[in-house]
Amino acid sequence: MKLVRYAVDGAVAYGALEEGGIIRRLAGSPFISLGTIATSYPLAQVRLLAPVEAPRIIGVGLNYVSHIAETKQITPTLPMLFMKHPSAVIGPGEPIVYPKQGQKVEYEGELAVVIGRRTRRVSEDQALECVLGYTCANDVSERVTQLAEMKMGCLLVGKSYDTFCPLGPVIATGLDPTALDLTSRLNGQVRQRINTSDLLFSAAKLVSYLSQAMTLWPGDVILTGTPSGVGPIQPGDVVEVEVSGIGVLRNPVVAEG
Repeated sequence: MKLVRYAVDGAVAYGALEEGGIIRRLAGSPFISLGTIATSYPLAQVRLLAPVEAPRIIGVGLNYVSHIAETKQITPTLPMLFMKHPSAVIGPGEPIVYPKQGQKVEYEGELAVVIGRRTRRVSEDQALECVLGYTCANDVSERVTQLAEMKMGCLLVGKSYDTFCPLGPVIATGLDPTALDLTSRLNGQVRQRINTSDLLFSAAKLVSYLSQAMTLWPGDVILTGTPSGVGPIQPGDVVEVEVSGIGVLRNPVVAEG
């Protein structure tokens, strides 16, 4: 099932995207039930939104084995975690705003995990039972700010400028997160391409690890990390992140103000 969050006729709702581009409205929240009602709309008549509204976002650094080897960095023994502010989230087609103080802003294509139910101390074997589904993500980063923060042992602002976390276009259920193809394109040119089988810490491992310390809530989003090939963006660019079984997340870049 491909779940979407959309706006139409002045209202916001969740729906299931069916073959032929028809959205059948869910009876309520997908975090409660996936039951649908008779109301439906053609995809072309709605505006797709970020699939989760203002989620808590947890990111992971250095999580592709080949990327670690390429950069000659020490392999992490624990997930390298950070958080992005919920105001960073935007949906498909919405512009990434290049901030006024931005000096080096870069894209990072990623697979994102969307938690489906309250999760605490779940085993790795059972972790994916707590996942609603998966979506595409772009962990946009301002590197000058990020590196200055990291020198002081912290990381937040460089990852959390408004619009720095595009998500979408759908939440796809029933996928195997260990075998998905991830591709990022800048202005139509492929810049990142990898399979999630190369992840150091799998989606299940990340969910289980986090749940040992904190309660994960329905709608929490875990960004599983980016492979090699990240690079700078400028106003006028278009970034696409595509994950097999999910679709393409496309966002233009514009200058602030």
